[in-house]
Amino acid sequence: MNQRVFSGMRPTGQLHLGHLAGALTNWIKLQDGYECFYSIVDWHALMSDYADSSKIESNCREVLIDWLSSGLDPEKCVIFVQSHVPQHAELHLALSMVTPLGWLQRCPTYKEQIINIQNKDLSNYAFLGYPVLMAADILLYKAGIVPVGEDQSAHLEIAREMVRRFNGFFGEVLVEPQIMLTPTPKVPGTDGKKMSKSYGNSINLADSPEDVWNKLRTMVTDPAREKRTDPGDPDKCPVWDIHKVFNNSDGEKAEIAEGCKTAGIGCVDCKKKLKVHVERVMNPIREKRAYYEKNPDLLGDILREGAVKAGAVARKTMDEVVNSIGFVRRG
Repeated sequence: MNQRVFSGMRPTGQLHLGHLAGALTNWIKLQDGYECFYSIVDWHALMSDYADSSKIESNCREVLIDWLSSGLDPEKCVIFVQSHVPQHAELHLALSMVTPLGWLQRCPTYKEQIINIQNKDLSNYAFLGYPVLMAADILLYKAGIVPVGEDQSAHLEIAREMVRRFNGFFGEVLVEPQIMLTPTPKVPGTDGKKMSKSYGNSINLADSPEDVWNKLRTMVTDPAREKRTDPGDPDKCPVWDIHKVFNNSDGEKAEIAEGCKTAGIGCVDCKKKLKVHVERVMNPIREKRAYYEKNPDLLGDILREGAVKAGAVARKTMDEVVNSIGFVRRG
């Protein structure tokens, strides 16, 4: 199996605890054993933010700082911005020629977000064609492994179908990626729904201790606990879900669960205990963020070097794709 890995994130704002617990923790592990390409996919951000693209560049910077502060190492992996490698857009165009509309319209993520994201106009081709550009991102590097959570697995299946269809027309050029399903811990937002920038319910990696506490303090809990003396069910409480991810003390978790069920502790007590564990994780990230924020030239160097490395691979693949189609390039 090809030991090259590709994954990316849209620069739509600061990253949050859900990103850390899900993708980032896994990416950091993979960089030690695989040839990893991690991209800040700004074309994908334009898909939903085309009406106002003024924040995309600064969001790219924030994502890069969050990645580096969490533990991604440019000495171990290739970190770059998608639009800095123009072959992403070129392969996306080539793949769009052979991708049936029905494949895109049946995508469950497309249907879900059309319903849940009401504050943006998503009636554009790019939103429907998101899996095509995502496939181009992966296939451009002939990545054999793509780490995804269960919610992204449908996109990967479409990418695999695209490879088979493209290769059926033009020959065995593209590599069919293998899905590496990664555990995606349940990290709810402050309203109890999945933590998401789009839903405005996130605890961000860049948040100050005061911001973190204000968000945790007002977070929804088990609705059965209307009063301090009401017993609750931890499995119905979003705060407990975050405890399960970030609280590494089994003994304390057992005490909290029992205290909730017997009304031995209140929800505020539970949130205060959670704050300790969240801060334990976030403090070293904040320290690294402060370093990178003071060294903007270093950030630029990392992205330039990443684009050079990614571009070398991307150009080779795109030359093969163009030749297989039968185009002749001059100059």
